[in-house]
Amino acid sequence: MTGLPPGRDGRIVLEPLAVPAGEAVLDLLPRLARALGGGAPVAPYAASAPEPPLPPHTAADLPEGLGVVVGTSGSTGTPKRALLGAAALRASARATHERLGGPGQWMLPLPAHHVAGLQVLLRSLDAGTVPVCMDLSNGFSPSAFRAATARLDDGARHYTSLVPVQLARLLDDAGASESLRRYDAVLVGGAALPPRLRHRAGLSGVTVVATYGMSETAGGCVYDGEPLPCTGIRLDEEARIVLGGDTVAHGYLGRPDLTAAAFSTDADGTRWFRTDDVGHVGEGGRLHVDGRVDDLVNTGGLKVAPRLVEEAVAEHVPDIRDVVVVGTPHPEWGEAVSVALVLEASAAGDGPTTTDLRAALRGVLPDHALPVRSVTVDELPLAGPGKPDRRAVAALFGPA
Repeated sequence: MTGLPPGRDGRIVLEPLAVPAGEAVLDLLPRLARALGGGAPVAPYAASAPEPPLPPHTAADLPEGLGVVVGTSGSTGTPKRALLGAAALRASARATHERLGGPGQWMLPLPAHHVAGLQVLLRSLDAGTVPVCMDLSNGFSPSAFRAATARLDDGARHYTSLVPVQLARLLDDAGASESLRRYDAVLVGGAALPPRLRHRAGLSGVTVVATYGMSETAGGCVYDGEPLPCTGIRLDEEARIVLGGDTVAHGYLGRPDLTAAAFSTDADGTRWFRTDDVGHVGEGGRLHVDGRVDDLVNTGGLKVAPRLVEEAVAEHVPDIRDVVVVGTPHPEWGEAVSVALVLEASAAGDGPTTTDLRAALRGVLPDHALPVRSVTVDELPLAGPGKPDRRAVAALFGPA
């Protein structure tokens, strides 16, 4: 038997937790505090949707000290439920505040049943502050962001957490850009932060911190390429990123097979999570994420990391608001490097052709990584907060 609180029949209880949007989410703070303090663990889900069934499990599947069971994004298939210990969540919150310069007041502009939004609430509990919650009843908007920022307390340090597409929309709005400057740090994660977007934020005087992590690591655990004090990084023989330390989950609820494949524990008790991302260590020892293993484009027997192409397009092709690179079927090479573009609102014309892209990137990328197909769309399909749905993007290109 674990040390978790039992239910009436003596079994450990994992309580589903309906998470509303807007100010109503503040009513959950006492319940989350109990979960972190030894009370029954919770499984958050969006209150606007039906309660999802939990995977079959027994008391033996729930580790001692369990705090929250949070869903993964499902970007690689069926969403899973990561078992996050209360100690892991507290370690994540405290390491974040240590890296950012001290505790402060947070503003929540994200759904709080996802790990990034949930962490805003948990960091607020750690800091002893009450977060401001953005009104999401009509979706994310610069006007709602401005209104929420205006409600921040004076004198405190201020933080918020965004995905890249939200940051781009805010920078396009003069009033929202001014609101962004009020934050001592704006964490940006959930998807790759394009260098051009970060440059725009810097020119606007916004302090951006690019975060990398996932549900299995209690959210972001690498900030601007540097691990938090409680996090370790390894690269395996395939250049796959392995993250370890105090914030790593115990595994997946009801999926011992997936747990065994992705998680391991050192002799000293340090837990490690083998991600689906590949990367390398660049200048200054900073981690650079090249993309997901499953997203690599295999063209003519040569592998292309989509993120390297995306960053090259963002840097060398003007008037690009967003870009996603996928592999699409090619009769000769197996897969073709295919680029989906979203233009800046100020862009004139129909955007660059594939020939234009190849000309702009020749010499920047190896020839086999140059785009073979391209399409310009108004918006990119998303899977979760700010994550591009690469399968849906590939479908935009139609047949080979």
